[in-house]
Amino acid sequence: MSRFGQGEGPMSIEDLLGGGLMSRLDRLDVLSRKIFSGKVHGERRSRRRGQSVDFADYRPYTAGDDLRFVDWNIYARLESLFLKLFLEEEDLSLAIAIDTSPSMDWGGPNKLGFCKRLAMSLGYIGLVNQHRVSLFGFDGGGVNPLTSMRGRRRTREMASWLLSLTSGEPGGLEEAMRSIALGRRGRGVLVVLSDFLEPDGYDAGLRYVTGGGDDVFCVQVLAPDELDPASRGLSGDVRLRDLETGADCEITVTPALLRTYRERLDAFCTGLREWCSRRGIGHLAIGTDVDMEVLLVEYLRRQGLLQ
Repeated sequence: MSRFGQGEGPMSIEDLLGGGLMSRLDRLDVLSRKIFSGKVHGERRSRRRGQSVDFADYRPYTAGDDLRFVDWNIYARLESLFLKLFLEEEDLSLAIAIDTSPSMDWGGPNKLGFCKRLAMSLGYIGLVNQHRVSLFGFDGGGVNPLTSMRGRRRTREMASWLLSLTSGEPGGLEEAMRSIALGRRGRGVLVVLSDFLEPDGYDAGLRYVTGGGDDVFCVQVLAPDELDPASRGLSGDVRLRDLETGADCEITVTPALLRTYRERLDAFCTGLREWCSRRGIGHLAIGTDVDMEVLLVEYLRRQGLLQ
C-alpha cells in the first residue's frame, strides 16, 4: 500500500519504483489487442508479413514487386517468379497520459502521486521491452510531453520528469486528447490516467483518441475519501470546495446524503465503463490504496493491458 497521504507524493526514483517491484516488472510486457505497423524493427513478432530475417511463405511475383525478394533458385527450377515473404517484427508505441488538474492532487493516498508511480511502472515495462515510450502530463494549461524514449537507460530520465510534474489548471482533458491524437506518429497503446471528473465531461476528449488506431485504456483513479467519505469521518455540517471550479458548497452530511452520493458515484463510474466498452476502450476503476504490485501483476494482466 502506498504510504503517501493527501498533498504528498513520491520524492525519489525509489519512491516511484522500488527494487522489489522493479524485479517483478522485468517479467511483464505491454499487450496490444491490435497489430500495428512499426517505424523500425523491434522485438514484437506480428502476423504481418514484412522484411525481417524470419522466412514465412512465398507468393507469385506481380508487376512492381521488389526484385530483391525474388527467389532465383525457384525460378531456375520452375521458370516462374516467386517472392519470399518474411515475418515482420513490429515496433510498439506506448503512450501514457497523466491528468495533473487540481482534482488529481488530492486524497489520501494522493491521486497524482499514485498516477506518477503507476506511470513509472508502465513506462519502465515499456522501456525494458524496447518499446517507444512517451509520457504526457496534461491539465487546463496544456500538455507537457516527454516523447520517444527507448531502452532501460532512459529510466532515470523518465523518473526525473515524473517527479517534476505538479498540479496545474482545471480541466484540459478534451484539448489534451486532441493534441495527443494529432501529434501521435504511428499507432500503439495509449493509457490515460485520470479521475475523469471533468467539469465539461469526458466524452468529447476521449472521442479524439478512439479513431486514430491506438489501443486505448482508461485507468480511473479515485481516492478512498471519494469512494467512501463516511469511512474518513465526513459528517455533520461541512463546507466543500470543488477543486476544479473553485465553487464552495455548504451541506449537512447525513446517512441519506451519503447513500445518494454513493449511488451517483457508482452511476458515474458505470457510465464511463459502459461508454468505453461501446467504443472498444479498456477501463479499470481503482482506488489509490490498492497495492501497486497487485494492480500491475493481477488487475492489469486480468484486464489485458499487461502480460
